[in-house]
Amino acid sequence: MKKFDALNFMTGFLAFAVMFFIYFPMLIVVIYSFNADTVNSFPIKHFSLKWYGVLIQNKTLLTSLKISALIGIFGTAVALVIGTMGALAMHKHNFKLKRFFERIVLLPITLPGILTGIAMLSFFPLLGISISLTAVVIGHTTFLICLVLTQVYARFKRLDPYLEEAAADLGSTPWQTFWKVTLPNIKTAIIGASLLSFTLSLDEIPVTFFLIARDNTLPIEIYTMLRRGITPEVNAISTIIFIISLIALILSVKFGERETKII
Repeated sequence: MKKFDALNFMTGFLAFAVMFFIYFPMLIVVIYSFNADTVNSFPIKHFSLKWYGVLIQNKTLLTSLKISALIGIFGTAVALVIGTMGALAMHKHNFKLKRFFERIVLLPITLPGILTGIAMLSFFPLLGISISLTAVVIGHTTFLICLVLTQVYARFKRLDPYLEEAAADLGSTPWQTFWKVTLPNIKTAIIGASLLSFTLSLDEIPVTFFLIARDNTLPIEIYTMLRRGITPEVNAISTIIFIISLIALILSVKFGERETKII
């Protein structure tokens, strides 16, 4: 019979309590999205998909969702290209202040979003970039690049250096080596970083709030609606976004686990 470990029990209990405190409100939102009544109340008397039908007819919410998805796709795509190339450059070359750069590259993530938004709001007009969806894409790309760069660079550091040397000995050009040897070995990190980047872009508010013009992203549109009170279709769209984000995060973790097994 195993001896009762009070420390492990308390650690597990506290971890469960924290997770419950974080995720239980999300579960309530999901449950309320199936409430047939206009007013959220518990216990729920009637379950229905009524508010999902109302959501489909809400052109404003659907347009904001489309805008958020497009910003996330474009921002993630640009961040993947720049971040991967940056990680490759850091992996291949040694230069002064490299260690300092490895740490400061995380600054866009660690800084408060409101500070980043104000800084971009002040700096973009100097570059001739007006406050618009283009500015929002650039703003999202800025902090997504450091996310991609750090994840891909971490994978590069665990990559067997003899693989590239063997490819070069067999007559491969640098481009062939990258495409046929390096890229297949870092693809799990790239896929995981892209899923996580899209998820973070989808629910980003502070930077978007300062750079958005007339068209709202989904988080900004929901925030605007909540100022007039919670409407049931907000629960429906929140449930959809929660499921999409959860799937993306699970896939990101799965690809991370596959990468660890490969190593």
